[in-house]
Amino acid sequence: MQMVESQRRDCQDPISALFFPTMNLHTTGRFPAYRPRRLRQSLALRRMVAETRLSVESLVWPLFVCAGSRVRKPIGAMPGVFQLSVDELVKEATQAHQLGVPAVLLFGIPKTKDARASGAYAQNGIVQQATRALKKELPTLMIITDVCLCEYMEHGHCGLVAKNDQTGRVLNDPSLDLLARTAVSHAEAGADIVAPSDMMDGRVRAIREGLDQKGLSDIPIMSYAAKYASAFYGPFREAAESAPHFGDRRSYQMDPPNANEAMREVALDIEEGADIVMVKPALSYLDILYRVKTEFGYPTAAYAVSAEYSMIKAAGANGWINEQAVQMEALLSMRRAGADILITYAAPDVARWLKG
Repeated sequence: MQMVESQRRDCQDPISALFFPTMNLHTTGRFPAYRPRRLRQSLALRRMVAETRLSVESLVWPLFVCAGSRVRKPIGAMPGVFQLSVDELVKEATQAHQLGVPAVLLFGIPKTKDARASGAYAQNGIVQQATRALKKELPTLMIITDVCLCEYMEHGHCGLVAKNDQTGRVLNDPSLDLLARTAVSHAEAGADIVAPSDMMDGRVRAIREGLDQKGLSDIPIMSYAAKYASAFYGPFREAAESAPHFGDRRSYQMDPPNANEAMREVALDIEEGADIVMVKPALSYLDILYRVKTEFGYPTAAYAVSAEYSMIKAAGANGWINEQAVQMEALLSMRRAGADILITYAAPDVARWLKG
């Protein structure tokens, strides 16, 4: 056995030994016998041996729903994205579903906001209305609902804030009940998956318990498990009208330098009952995405956030890049890093491009 191992080490070239210590010539070959370019000669051949593929089945399309009728309010920082009233939302979702997009992620913009985010868990809240309408018209469309309080809070934070506290310090434990109530109300309206994005400690357990107590134990939770306090969210906050009025979200969203902490966050959410875990943002956190998938093996979502979308859109509109090629390459990198689910504002475009 020792002789075999010695022979394997001896037959490795120095480069392979340095970067791929477990590989040997039985698996990698050596030039000129091994010529990697042979399998790159044609499109058909490249597709045949492709290790990673994009498919429409992995796409989720985020949508912003607001009150009113026949409302299509464009988001200036996100070309092609709108705040939509329920009737317009159904039209847009119908077209996307016909293209093969299997799921949407709903964000609500309420008429009014208050200090307890009451619109988030109201029986006739805007997301609840939209969910019921979509389920009626598109029963095969999967509906994922964002569970957070920021869009509904008068101060724009993701949880309760102590009265007269202008520091932005969010009260963790008192916020959990409101988040659980919100998730339950979404599920009762017909949501297929609830997705808490608030980053409160213990929210997954609170939501799981709340759902189970209401007989909704079959509803999966897709947790924003590793959600960073990122500068890439700017355009989203215009779309969702959710920017905090004071302070920021760095006391509850993750600090961008930290990777090991993300693993602890994911482990905690899984232990509390998460069925799918998410990394957000995606493109600048591919290392986190890879580690999450490799270390936990759970179904993993990547959220290609608003600035990722807007940068590609803007550069494409100016003729600086090929928008389609760059968008597809960016999403492919997320799949290659380990994402099973791709949440992207470009979902309908990607579905068209995949159809050829």
